[in-house]
Amino acid sequence: MSARWILRLIILVQALAALGIGVALSEAGASRWTAFGAGLGAVVLVRLLINANNFVMSARCASPTPHEFRLDPLGSLRLFAEEFVSSMLYANWHGPRAVPRTRIHPSSTLPPVLLVHGYGCNSGYWGQLARRLDAAGISHASLDLEPVTGDIDGYAQLVQHAVEALRRASGAPRVTVVAHSMGGLVARAWMRAYGTAHVARVITLGSPHHGTSLAALGVGANAVQMRRSSAWLQALAAGESAATRALITSIYTHHDNIIAPQTSSELEGARNLAFGGVGHVALGRNPRVLDAVMQELAAT
Repeated sequence: MSARWILRLIILVQALAALGIGVALSEAGASRWTAFGAGLGAVVLVRLLINANNFVMSARCASPTPHEFRLDPLGSLRLFAEEFVSSMLYANWHGPRAVPRTRIHPSSTLPPVLLVHGYGCNSGYWGQLARRLDAAGISHASLDLEPVTGDIDGYAQLVQHAVEALRRASGAPRVTVVAHSMGGLVARAWMRAYGTAHVARVITLGSPHHGTSLAALGVGANAVQMRRSSAWLQALAAGESAATRALITSIYTHHDNIIAPQTSSELEGARNLAFGGVGHVALGRNPRVLDAVMQELAAT
């Protein structure tokens, strides 16, 4: 089952749960609007608790936060609110409606961009960045990595096909890959398998280059590969040259609620750009992060 249909199924379950709660309260004597609000509120509360639990679990394995990135209580509240909103928008709107697309801007002078999503997501993750790319007249394409629980090396072929198609459509000799979370590992696996002759730049957002402790709770071959210091990650690193690492920009946040320790996103030999006050899903929507991505693209 694709991520799109998994998300649609989750929405259906949420709707049925909210309806059940509303009907039960209505039969107990509550007004229609009270029953409806309680049902909807219960679903939102569960999603809030899931998000909060992610922060709690990541905090247990967190790397030390540098002084300049530490947050006051208001900053922590903003961090949580942005991550919650980003997660809800993706899971309930962008993800369920996502369809991979290609947009070609013939007048663009920059390499076209291939957008590679992360674990459990799909091409719907890139709505905000795609709008920025269109506004800047930069050609781009997205893809869906399937099966959802597949082997990361197996995704490399999907990336290769997408790169070839984007190069043909744009006429460009090289592409830039922008990848979120697991997508950054997919991009590295693709370069290991197919070389770097057609790579202008690889920009990763919150990628677990050294694994994440939360991967132990994941399902699938890809989750096993993303565990801390996994044999697969060690083999991936051993197969990379200094020249390959120099093509990579790793953008990450010291408050990542999925990648823990957060410094797992630091990659030796790459250009590492650190942020604070941004959650894992919010990396694809946060204006400061997207500004940095656009600056990296402009410098390619």
